[in-house]
Amino acid sequence: MLISKVKLYSNALAKTKDFYVTLLGFNLLSETKDSFAIQAGESELEFQQSDVNDHPFYHFAFDIPSNQFKDAKKWVEAKVVLNREDGEDEVQFENLGAHSLYFEDPSKNIVEFISRQSSPSIEGDFSSNSILNISEVGITTNDVLSVGHQLMEFGIPVKDNQPLEEQFNFMGYDNSFVILVCENRTWFFSDQDSVIHPSTIEIDKLKVIEVDRQGGIELRDGPIKV
Repeated sequence: MLISKVKLYSNALAKTKDFYVTLLGFNLLSETKDSFAIQAGESELEFQQSDVNDHPFYHFAFDIPSNQFKDAKKWVEAKVVLNREDGEDEVQFENLGAHSLYFEDPSKNIVEFISRQSSPSIEGDFSSNSILNISEVGITTNDVLSVGHQLMEFGIPVKDNQPLEEQFNFMGYDNSFVILVCENRTWFFSDQDSVIHPSTIEIDKLKVIEVDRQGGIELRDGPIKV
């Protein structure tokens, strides 16, 4: 499974574009007066100007090479302040075979760099061009079980075929996951609680998940319409 494109909303579009393109050096794929899109390895990340004053924010993760976590951390912390949890600015997930760090962008998105042992290694210095893909993106809803069953019927299972839980689920496979979470759950390495905001997630350029402002989803064939 590949998260091939993600469309999110922002009330700080200009600052967010400057953050990703100028500060972090992501490749700008397209731009209009109310949106921009960047390349993130095999994935595309688009930000659209929000038409309401609700300050949308999200959690998403970029997969980075298995051998570049230390280099990536030095590269990131020279540009931004890393988030901390229990005094630490990184975490090792023994059960996932992965190592992560977190920071926030100007839209208050909780951004994760995750290095998985199962990911490929890459030679050379770390940069935004080293990013492999978007490997995680959160969906917040007030009906996790209903949305979870819809995703399962759409071919997106709970990780490792575990039972569907009422509050939090990793859904997907091949190191690409939709993180399905209930409202008002504090995001890891953040002081922000999960809030429903609209988004669009494209899977394998074949399937699209549309999340509405009430936390419901519409599932359809892809790709995302431009």
